[in-house]
Amino acid sequence: MRRGIKLVMSVASVVVVGLGLRASVQLATHAVSAQAGQPTKQPARTRPRTPSRSTARTTPTPSARPSKLVTVAGDVVQTQYGPVQVEISVRSGKITQVHALQQPSGDGQTDSINSYAVPQLNQEALAAQSAQIDTVSGASFTSDGYQRSLQSALDAAHRAGAR
Repeated sequence: MRRGIKLVMSVASVVVVGLGLRASVQLATHAVSAQAGQPTKQPARTRPRTPSRSTARTTPTPSARPSKLVTVAGDVVQTQYGPVQVEISVRSGKITQVHALQQPSGDGQTDSINSYAVPQLNQEALAAQSAQIDTVSGASFTSDGYQRSLQSALDAAHRAGAR
């Protein structure tokens, strides 16, 4: 077992040293060729064309169209403690708003857990811009339902043309 670990570490060390040597040789070669007075390529300079007065025209440029805001709700996901449903708004392919339309509730403990978990999941979704978000500790069922509903909302937004 120890021999295997030593062998793997030795091979990894050789690879790292080899890559470092290769990079330093390339940098040194580049520096030497630049110092040797070899001409460097420069873009050809051309004189800008100016239109004559008879052909000069200004054409109005089309104004940039604001991208469409798409708001969709994800699937209702049933969890052990109740339903979870997420709604998102997407503009230019980015999630601009996200919130839970439904979340587990009923008893005091579930309400207490979700009162801190859902806002945290909303922030995570905005930051990640995807359904690949961390599970909130203590709210694993809600987090799982939230992620699945969020993914279905993202899929629906994509189908609706939010790009």
